[in-house]
Amino acid sequence: MRRRSAPLLRSARLGPAPRRTGPTWSEFLRAQAQGIIACDFFTVETAWIRTLYALVCIELGTRRIHVSPSTAHPDAAWVTQQARNLVMDLDARASPVRFLIRDRDTTFSRSFDEVVCSEGAWVIVTPIEAPNANAHAERVIETIRAECLDWTLILGRRHFDWTLRTHAAHYNRQRPHRAVGLVPPRADTGSPLGSVRERFAGGTCSAG
Repeated sequence: MRRRSAPLLRSARLGPAPRRTGPTWSEFLRAQAQGIIACDFFTVETAWIRTLYALVCIELGTRRIHVSPSTAHPDAAWVTQQARNLVMDLDARASPVRFLIRDRDTTFSRSFDEVVCSEGAWVIVTPIEAPNANAHAERVIETIRAECLDWTLILGRRHFDWTLRTHAAHYNRQRPHRAVGLVPPRADTGSPLGSVRERFAGGTCSAG
């Protein structure tokens, strides 16, 4: 490939491509985790064969998740309102959000990005057909399905919203995460279970 491109570059009086010295995507995510939010839409089919949509966001630094109320019609007005709700939820953060990662789903509207950018954050849109670029959001959706939705027959929108809120509360306050030292994302709120590491250290866990 190099041999074929060299004559083309010489004919166009261009030099070789510069060496890339920037961080990889994984290095960027690790270095900036405290200021990054990743989000994605997902759907569920109700018992009456009705499709409902919801938005989930995850804070990469703490692994805390935010879930939206669901809708059967994810229009621009609904999507924009979810951005406003997210911004309000994040007001209590100690550090501001610097980046929001999303994919190219057409459900995202321009107004969604405008609300996020109005808070001083950059919206990073992932490349086409590159789910690994938004792996944290993809993974948390897989977790919600595997631990909750795959075991629940959703009857309607109110039932779906209650189910998501209940699971999000468990996920944030009780479920330990390896990425944050086996503590829940909101361990400071007084999880009744405590961290797995603390429970083993204190001798409160037993086999079986």
